Amino acid sequence: MKFTYFGQACFQVEINNKKILFDPFITPNPLAKHINIDEIKADYIFLSHGHGDHIADLIAIAKRTKATCVGAAEVATWFGKNGIEKTHPLNHGGPVKFDFGNVRAVNAIHSSSFPDGSYAGNPFGFVFTSTEGNFYFAGDTALTMDMQLIPRWAKLNFAVLPIGGNYTMDAADAVIAADFINCDTIVGVHYNTFELIKIDTEKAIADFKAAGKNLLLPAIGEMINPLTP
Repeated sequence: MKFTYFGQACFQVEINNKKILFDPFITPNPLAKHINIDEIKADYIFLSHGHGDHIADLIAIAKRTKATCVGAAEVATWFGKNGIEKTHPLNHGGPVKFDFGNVRAVNAIHSSSFPDGSYAGNPFGFVFTSTEGNFYFAGDTALTMDMQLIPRWAKLNFAVLPIGGNYTMDAADAVIAADFINCDTIVGVHYNTFELIKIDTEKAIADFKAAGKNLLLPAIGEMINPLTP
């Protein structure tokens, strides 16, 4: 399984020969200025919620790649209004079958609106299960007891958790989240992009290590295999 980080909460996972992009916010991010969005391929784009630091490049990438865009029902309507032809609406509940595996939309404690202030439905996390491995993307969220449900649905190989604080969990809460979800390999996202979410990355790595866990912080543009960190 290939994992490529594009900054903030944007990353791509390749599963069963399908490229799945998450929360595309690249061109407005000065830390990702070396990334050319025209070179990004995508079969699917999953959107956790409607905030600008998650959707900035979605329309451009979706129209070029003809990717299927997946999000809350209100988000899927927004996709259609913006000329995206292939969409899949979902909501909290049972897993949805795709050609790469199954996806369950789960609770995220956050807010969700589009840049114009209009309602963007409930914020989500996603649990992915497939023949190549299982992972959880928490989306933008605070620590929540709901995370303790996730091991009932999947034995995770890795999880993608926000660690920047202020708008989401910080690294200390992410360590607790890793316990809740029974996962020792964590990819950290949503940190250092803005002043309010800057963190001490060395301390975060050390804190995870002290808890018996491995925090992966790939460079922007770096591809890793989180199944063999």
